Amino acid sequence: MSIPTALTGAFLIAVILWEAFETLIYPRRVTRRVRLTRIFYRVTWKAWRAVVHRISSRHLRENLFSIYGPLSFLVLLSLWAFTLILGFGLLNSSTASTSEGQPSLGTNLYYSGTTFFTLGLGDIRPLTPWGRLLSVLEAGTGLGFLAIVIGYLPGLNQSFSRREVNISLLDARAGSPPTAAEMLHRHNDDQGMESIRQTLHEWERWSAELLESHLSYPVLAYFRSQHDNQSWLAALAAMLDISAFVMVGIEGACVRQAQLTFAMARHTVVDLSLIFGVTPRWPEPDRLPPAALSNLRSMLLAADLRPTLGDEADLKLLELRGMYEPFLFALSTHFRLDLPPWVPQSHMADNWQSSISVPQPGAAKVVRLRRGSERHF
Repeated sequence: MSIPTALTGAFLIAVILWEAFETLIYPRRVTRRVRLTRIFYRVTWKAWRAVVHRISSRHLRENLFSIYGPLSFLVLLSLWAFTLILGFGLLNSSTASTSEGQPSLGTNLYYSGTTFFTLGLGDIRPLTPWGRLLSVLEAGTGLGFLAIVIGYLPGLNQSFSRREVNISLLDARAGSPPTAAEMLHRHNDDQGMESIRQTLHEWERWSAELLESHLSYPVLAYFRSQHDNQSWLAALAAMLDISAFVMVGIEGACVRQAQLTFAMARHTVVDLSLIFGVTPRWPEPDRLPPAALSNLRSMLLAADLRPTLGDEADLKLLELRGMYEPFLFALSTHFRLDLPPWVPQSHMADNWQSSISVPQPGAAKVVRLRRGSERHF
């Protein structure tokens, strides 16, 4: 038996099985710095991001960014499977216990692959008890590996679907992309503050689910939303903005619920920043310069909402923004996801308004464009 070859094969098998256990089964956050999965995502995402960022077409860039999440997961699973096959192939090479006598490494890899995927072709057979034991162990490992992967995919898909449902519901409530100004302006009726309270309550739970799912399945953070102007990070930013502004003060607003939502959403954004190793820093340019803040308050006053005014309110809002905006900007830079402004820069139609309207016979045909304009023809 070749001791170095056997030790190398056993080491590869142990490392990959532990990586798969931590990634697919272990529910808690892994704090160990050196992880092959983490290295894989950091290296591949950095390279993918650098190449895609050079493309001038925004739509094509977003399509390519959206491919990375599912594709990287499939590549990672393939690398795990190949490394396990290589590890068992090295163990087989160290024993030379097959019907081929002294097979080459390529032959041992072929035999290891057919055993791992339980093909059972029979052209190469183990002859010694050690060789038979290795074959049984590899076949069991292959079946278990495939079963775990198959069981993992539905959970991943369900977590993604639950995340996207609330993002889609936010479209008519806060615009596309969602902004604090639109959210508050659209809820200026008699039941507006109660609707905002209910929405913040729902998004408190959404933030908790987002934190749990993205800690358990970090690859979900690379999965993009259905529309280019929507994302989990933009929705999280909008909820933090709204919660912070309500906490500063709006007459009749639900301050307690805003505090709860703010606490949960900030917990989420801070923990995700730690998971992905990003460095917090203030957004450039400022998301809410003094002119935009004045415009926001003017919009609310025009809608019969009464925000708190004065230097004290400005300082409190700035303090609250400092608790989450640097983390949001760091995640935005890492994932190449745009942060929404506090106040929409121009009127844009919501996603649900961007389809073609079908007129009655004899009526003018109206096409609603993304930028909110209308074209008649």
